[in-house]
Amino acid sequence: MRVLVQRVTSARVVVDGDVVGQIAPAGQGLLALVGVTHDDDADTARRMAEKLWQLRILDGELAAADVAAPILVVSQFTLYANTAKGRRPSWNAAAPRAVAEPLVTAFGDALRGLGAHVQTGVFGADMSVELVNDGPVTVLLEL
Repeated sequence: MRVLVQRVTSARVVVDGDVVGQIAPAGQGLLALVGVTHDDDADTARRMAEKLWQLRILDGELAAADVAAPILVVSQFTLYANTAKGRRPSWNAAAPRAVAEPLVTAFGDALRGLGAHVQTGVFGADMSVELVNDGPVTVLLEL
């Protein structure tokens, strides 16, 4: 599992003209783009959620857990693009929907279980993701 996390002052996901997930924190929040690969499982999702929740990338070296920062979770299979050959990415390392969708859901649920306020996109939808990156701060998490 890979999570590309961005510190944001606002973020939202729009599908077919409707806002389906949105955070507009009073201070800072996190946008988590989540990619799943073939050997990920529920334990991977749980451990990654804990890592994100405790990651000290907010102002003052605080974690989302310290200030209850909201998190917008969006599925992002393209985090597993292989661009080593040619000009067309391969998606072979990305898990199929039957594997990935429940693990992205498990990731969000694990964050909620830790106390996070979580909003989400719609798995597999054509989403427009809008954000204001704060810093800018962008970090790639892997286990």
